[in-house]
Amino acid sequence: MPNSATTAPATTAPATTAPATTAPATAGTPAPAPGGSANLLTDFYDLLPKAIERAVPDREPLTADPAAFSPGFALPELDDRVRHFLAAATAQWLPLGEYGGHRLTLLDLTGNPGTGTTKTFASLLIVARAVEYVRRTGEPVVIFSPTSANKGVALRDAVLRAIDAGLVEPEQLRVVVLAPASCRQKLRASRLSEDDRLRALNPLLLYGGANPEGVKPLGREYVDQYAPALRRDGLNVWFSLQLGNYLTADVARAFFEHQVDPTDATGAAPRLHAHAVSSAFGLLGYHQGRAVLEDLGLATRSTRPASLLVQHLGTPDMVVNLRHGDFDHAHRPDYRFDPGTGLHRQTADPRFPEVTYDPDEVLDPTFYTRRPITSPAMNELIATFGGDGVVVSLAECVARYPALRVLLGGDRLPADLRTLREWSLVMALTGVCNAIDRGLVEEGRDIVVHGSGCYSTADYEPMAAGAMTPVHTVEDVARAVSG
Repeated sequence: MPNSATTAPATTAPATTAPATTAPATAGTPAPAPGGSANLLTDFYDLLPKAIERAVPDREPLTADPAAFSPGFALPELDDRVRHFLAAATAQWLPLGEYGGHRLTLLDLTGNPGTGTTKTFASLLIVARAVEYVRRTGEPVVIFSPTSANKGVALRDAVLRAIDAGLVEPEQLRVVVLAPASCRQKLRASRLSEDDRLRALNPLLLYGGANPEGVKPLGREYVDQYAPALRRDGLNVWFSLQLGNYLTADVARAFFEHQVDPTDATGAAPRLHAHAVSSAFGLLGYHQGRAVLEDLGLATRSTRPASLLVQHLGTPDMVVNLRHGDFDHAHRPDYRFDPGTGLHRQTADPRFPEVTYDPDEVLDPTFYTRRPITSPAMNELIATFGGDGVVVSLAECVARYPALRVLLGGDRLPADLRTLREWSLVMALTGVCNAIDRGLVEEGRDIVVHGSGCYSTADYEPMAAGAMTPVHTVEDVARAVSG
């Protein structure tokens, strides 16, 4: 996408909505599916080692190469302090009713008020592994994470929870987060930013480069260059941006589903899981969890749900790759400008928005990954178990927004969409409704929507500008971390 791509406005809502052909969702008669809640980590703690064993071939600590350090995958004993630390890992299974003849259920993964996203679960498990290593060896660990925002917010929240639970001292476990400046409105104030000592130990770096995804190679370059010297000073730097670190927490989604609404239950309809994705870590983790259940004889492979990938126009790469086998921009449909409405329209591809304010818009900068390395694995799962992909626009999300608030009930979405700062849930539900309306979902399938993120300005205090350090080069990063 060109650098001139527009971003969903933070303070003003678009004045024009999509036409009536994009029908809003409506709540139907509540289906008889059970609801439920769980702590995805403590309630399934005994199953996590099995999931780790299946997903990760080398589970021992990696210490030979300082730039490739890993604390290993051992978890601390589940005592009272660890339970307190993991208490934020809550999830809910909430029947929503029906839309277009399909029963809808929300898998709500946003229950931690410190994050409002599903990144809570993986971050808590990453920090738990670091805690276990620190306690076992006495060596301090610095987690280094590039992020679009949410992953970094969750890691900072998890590190603070570990300190507050008395699992480690502040000097024993630290986190350095590198985020693009385009996502600064998502970054949250906490004691890690307000306390002088904790802020110095846990810097938040704001990357000012033109490409937001540049945080990944910049972070990798810093660790490659500086981890050896830091190791000589007794400090282990862990570059935590590896798929296995996230799959091993997201497996618990499948365990929870099996507990509250098993797919093998008598009379259960075929199922589809929908998720707003950038790299689809969450869905890949869910399928790993299903595989564990199948290995244990607790679920059958024939009832494994299908998957629906939901993306936005800024980075529709997984949907394009699913349909065409590559990431070529030429596969995206051409939009024509309608001077009568000010909208851009297309009807050639039902998997892309029918209308958009801007074909190059960035609906939510959280979804910033281009050419994700996870596409082949996700494509194979969809080829095996079914599913599809759909791309949504801001105009489509705005058109459906009032009805989605009714569908979700209560105050889960703010009345004023201009205050929304995380669009994942709205994107996922809009994508589901669009896919149903356009015949992309097989008849008879129940749909589980992964509520992977939702928060507004009322849910957090933005981080003060003085608590963030601007960086452009690896030397900038080194100065900020050493300082």
